[in-house]
Amino acid sequence: MHAARAGWRRWASPWNLLTLAALAWAAPRLLPHLGAVVGLGSGGALRPAFRVAMLNNDSLASEQLHGRVVLVNFWATWCLPCRVEMPLLQRMRQRYSDQGFELVGFSVDRGSKEGVREFLRDRGITYPVSVVDGDVERAFGGVRGYPTSFLIDRRGVVRHAVIGPLAPVSLELAVRRLLAEPPAPIGAR
Repeated sequence: MHAARAGWRRWASPWNLLTLAALAWAAPRLLPHLGAVVGLGSGGALRPAFRVAMLNNDSLASEQLHGRVVLVNFWATWCLPCRVEMPLLQRMRQRYSDQGFELVGFSVDRGSKEGVREFLRDRGITYPVSVVDGDVERAFGGVRGYPTSFLIDRRGVVRHAVIGPLAPVSLELAVRRLLAEPPAPIGAR
């Protein structure tokens, strides 16, 4: 009995407990990324419906994106991981836009839209961006942290949802897979 208790104390060392806590924190954040890499969907069957005013004064509705593979990225100017991934997202859009891929940024900033425009201009970000509110986040089933990216197939179904700045890396393979799928028939939902 004494040996078993000593073994338990050795296992329950501060280092092991810290490692276990880190794994418990990281697993729900990293598993969707790994799923996207290997092709396991994490988006359920959600078909988000939205209509937003873009920073270029156009409007964008989810129906307009039908037939394209779309990455929707929720971000903020104050979010350091968002800033890190934006140039990677920009390059991903440039690589795949002629194949039916679109990238849309949804800023959750509460400051001025001009401040967001200036932020994008200073960083050379040219993909379409809108400043959105909680209603748009709810259309995607809610957003628990920033950045959060949703990869939507040609039929408008969320296939992958990932939190954190690894989206460009983990979702690139998923984007390629979805672009290789046959286009959705006109009128198909």
